[in-house]
Amino acid sequence: MKKLMNILLLSCLKATELMEKKLHIEISFKEKIQLKMHTTMCGACKKYEQQNILLDKLLKNKNSNKLNIKIEEFKSEIKSKINK
Repeated sequence: MKKLMNILLLSCLKATELMEKKLHIEISFKEKIQLKMHTTMCGACKKYEQQNILLDKLLKNKNSNKLNIKIEEFKSEIKSKINK
């Protein structure tokens, strides 16, 4: 059981590496399962993945109005958190 858990569970560092890899190339089925399990349990990595996907889209489509709206929403969310 312990071996199985070591295979399935990732550190945050390894999870972020897989997230970056996933943006550029196809990851294996095992890596997909590992990443899904990790982001299910780790809120920080889940948020990182969402932000990473958004940033990647912004860099690819920097003139898109829809993405500019997302940036403004993100900015206002951050400002409100800072003010609190």
